[in-house]
Amino acid sequence: MQLLLLHLDDALELQPDFIRACLNAGAYELQAENEGRAIRLWGKNPDLHAVRTKLARRMLRRKDAHLCFMGSGDFHHVTALLLDVALEKDGKPATVIHFDNHPDWVHFKDGIHCGSWVNRALEHSHVRKVITVGVCSDDLKKPERKGANLSLLKKGKLELYPYDHPPSRVKKEYGSGSSYQQDSGSLSWNTIAAIGEQNFVDHLLSRIETEAVYLTIDKDVLAHTDAITNWDQGSMRLPYLLTLISEIGCRHRIVGADVTGDYSFPAYGGGLWTMLMKHGEILLDQPRRPSDARLATNINSAGNHALLEILAQAMS
Repeated sequence: MQLLLLHLDDALELQPDFIRACLNAGAYELQAENEGRAIRLWGKNPDLHAVRTKLARRMLRRKDAHLCFMGSGDFHHVTALLLDVALEKDGKPATVIHFDNHPDWVHFKDGIHCGSWVNRALEHSHVRKVITVGVCSDDLKKPERKGANLSLLKKGKLELYPYDHPPSRVKKEYGSGSSYQQDSGSLSWNTIAAIGEQNFVDHLLSRIETEAVYLTIDKDVLAHTDAITNWDQGSMRLPYLLTLISEIGCRHRIVGADVTGDYSFPAYGGGLWTMLMKHGEILLDQPRRPSDARLATNINSAGNHALLEILAQAMS
């Protein structure tokens, strides 16, 4: 396993104990703060291509799978770039397992948004399916109004299992799938809470149809006691997330993994209009800054240590 610390912001630098543990485990660090300011929240294709080139130049030197920690969930769209490099190396069909409090399925033109990258991932010829796990956010309340690409569900390219959520109101017909049922103007979800945590472990494993999997973890899927992020957070507890990762690793070959969801104060590059647009978006979508930054860092560092340990085992 090649361990990568991708510095797109200062979130990881605020966790010296975690960085030290990674370096002792043979990690390499990639400094990309300038690129991070340009692509934070969303990025246009030329800026994203520059990041992809930087990643490929380092990651393609070795054939083993990567594990990447990359700071705030504002950079979750970098997963699409990491996935692309991982599948270029592996060359076999894969299932993407996506742990998140948000579905990341919105339409977005001329680039990738941290809330749109699932669409880009499913354009890859080797990606058979994305399975999104743990969503609790209001993105599911009226998803069409928020730009969701619900056609992915209808096509069977995407399965979504909220941790707990009431039915979603929709206007169009999407039929029914393995993770939801449509009844008149609503989609009723097969939630983890309804299935039961232990039963869901077996259900999730039964839905993975490829030998290879790619794991992407946004820590906003976790409750506040286990992570403090830039976004609203879900209900999953860290031990359960670790159990799911371990069970997947026991039965499938992990070709790559990444972790986002550490808090960092937003800093943007680009022109004035771009910065104003991004600031306006986070004022609408993100909660206020944590009142105790040191506590946030300590909680996130502890979560990263636990994730590093279980992912290293699962990918060995």
